[in-house]
Formats: sequence, structure tokens, C-alpha cells
Amino acid sequence: MPRELAVGPCRVSLVEGDITTEDVDAIANAANAGLLGGGGVDGAIHRAAGPDLLSACREEKKSLPGGLLRTGGAVLTPGFRLRARHVIHCVGPAYAREGAAAARLLASCYTEALRLCRAHGLSSIAFPAISTGIYGYPLDEAARVSLTAVRDDLCAHGAPALVRMVLFGVNALSAFERAADEVFGGAP
Repeated sequence: MPRELAVGPCRVSLVEGDITTEDVDAIANAANAGLLGGGGVDGAIHRAAGPDLLSACREEKKSLPGGLLRTGGAVLTPGFRLRARHVIHCVGPAYAREGAAAARLLASCYTEALRLCRAHGLSSIAFPAISTGIYGYPLDEAARVSLTAVRDDLCAHGAPALVRMVLFGVNALSAFERAADEVFGGAP
């Protein structure tokens, strides 16, 4: 059963699941700076979307300085074979490398993706727990940073209508539920 949190006219939902099956306007991808696929969530999204996603990412790279998406940045591509119409690729911070800037860069992934939703008229997005895999961001801290960024952005802008955090495994879901109690004050 998803946990639903209200932020003005918007909803934030916490669920355990597979982000590649989400039926939303966009899913966020925990991408690498080169946008060419990889492991974890990135690899799963590329496999589910099919080879056209890689082609779209190669095209997107052409417009980026040095062909790389900056840490904390986000770009939008079509979703191809996914149920989601779009993929918003976000480059999260490598926790050990970024040090004191890690929280700001992680929050930027979420706010940049939400900005792209508004710019493209998208009313729903699903996020994974960005940077908590190979990039080593501690799950509890990432959950708190992520949910705070989402809450603050939705309070400021009132859109998109639905933000779903799709978490892989019970440990990730539990971390985000604990953080939601802190960030949203235990709101149902």
C-alpha cells in the first residue's frame, strides 16, 4: 500500500517497486554524466526502453558541454518502449567524491527534474533513490535530502501533481518512510 503525502495540491507517494513499469508522464533515471547507460537503475531503464533511448541520449550529448551532463543536472528524452512517455536523466553525486557539496547536488537532481516536468507540461513523475547505489550515498541521508527538495519545490511551484518515489527493496522504502516522518512531520 503506497504511503501518500499531501503538499498543497500535489501528492508525494512512496512505493516499493520497479521504476521501469511506472505509468507516469516521466520517470527519472539515475544516469551517469555520459548518458550512455550503465548498471543499476540506469541499465534497467535503458534495457526496458530499448535501443532508441541510447540513440536519443547520444543526440542529447551533442548539446552538452564536453558531451557530459553536469552533476545535479537533468535532461529529458522520450520514453520509447516504457509506459512512461519521457525519461528525465539526472546525474547524482558520487558521495565520497563530492563531500560537502553532495547534498546540494543531490537536491538539484530532484529540483531540475521537477522543473523539466513543469516546462514540458508533465503532471506526474516517478523517481528512484538517486545516488544510493554505486555512487554510495547513504540511504537515510539521501532520503531526507530528496524528500526535502521535493517538498520545498512543490510548495514553491504547486506542480507536478504527482511525485512518486519508487524504491527498490524494503530497506529503501523504510528509509524513505522514516525520512517522510521527519520531513513532512508524520503527515499521513
